[in-house]
Amino acid sequence: MRVMVTGGAGFVGSAVVRYLVLERGARVLTLDKLTYAGTLASLSAVRNNRAHDFACIDICDRAAVADAFASFEPDCVLHLAAESHVDRSITGSSAFIETNIVGTHALLEAARDYWDSLAAPRRNDFRFVHVSTDEVHGSLGPAAPRFTEETRYDPSSPYAASKAASDHLAMAWWRTYGLPVVVTSCTNNYGPHQFPEKLIPLTILNALEGKPLTVYGDGGNVRDWLHVEDHARALDLVARRGVPGERYAIGAANERSNIDVVDGICAIMDRLNPRGGQHSRLITHVEDRPGHDRRYAIDPAKLERTLGWRPSREFADGLEQTVRWYLDNAWWWAPLRKTIYPGDRLGLVVAG
Repeated sequence: MRVMVTGGAGFVGSAVVRYLVLERGARVLTLDKLTYAGTLASLSAVRNNRAHDFACIDICDRAAVADAFASFEPDCVLHLAAESHVDRSITGSSAFIETNIVGTHALLEAARDYWDSLAAPRRNDFRFVHVSTDEVHGSLGPAAPRFTEETRYDPSSPYAASKAASDHLAMAWWRTYGLPVVVTSCTNNYGPHQFPEKLIPLTILNALEGKPLTVYGDGGNVRDWLHVEDHARALDLVARRGVPGERYAIGAANERSNIDVVDGICAIMDRLNPRGGQHSRLITHVEDRPGHDRRYAIDPAKLERTLGWRPSREFADGLEQTVRWYLDNAWWWAPLRKTIYPGDRLGLVVAG
């Protein structure tokens, strides 16, 4: 299987690339613009693997993407390239519109031209997997049923709105042109190689350095946490067996409030880094994020029933493994903390 992965130097994308190459034996071409959140260090495990190639390409550059299709001749596209941090979208929405909407359009058009050129059976077997987020559905009430493939769209942030728009583009290319598109939506991911602006790695590294562990509002915002390697397995299944025109929701039933996640990290750090003292003393509640959705959670019943997928990691085990990974891999995160993102708060709306 020859798979083109967009955004393959990012957090989820690199996990997908590593899984496809090292465990599935696929031939993979990674396309990545290498913005602040993409780093080739995340692909070090496949750096010298002949089954993996890398191209520094912006998905908005349709000509470059078309050349990549023509030279690589993929059987499948896993489209993960996206601007994805809500806080950054609040203060700089333009990049989200450009990459998530304009870039997805350019990629869909390049994929359609390529797909039109294929002969059967490759044409029939081709898949374009558009990877999205549960955030397109907005906020769940505390007792509301979890999101499904049928939940209406109700995005709250510029990031979520841009992903919602890209989802609609992808499905329109299936309905109008017949491009064999499959759309997935996923809960919050965690695990190794996550850029340290996100809650879990930011909390781990700030705790390690004795810095404040900032928690938005009362910390009661709830997320459903899925280990990134379980997400990678799910995407591989969808790429191989997903039905064109279908949506698949990917979740783990690991609902935790933000404050519970931070408390859990502090408890692990107390054991693994006792010289840092009791880490919970560093917890600092700050002004909430504008438009902060209260709860996300996904019902993965369709994916479990139709493709046989199940998450393999319990959250407590996965969280400890993640903390240990960051403690043991300063070579990966230290350059990012030093040159790109030192850990300052993002996403505050400044009055004009």
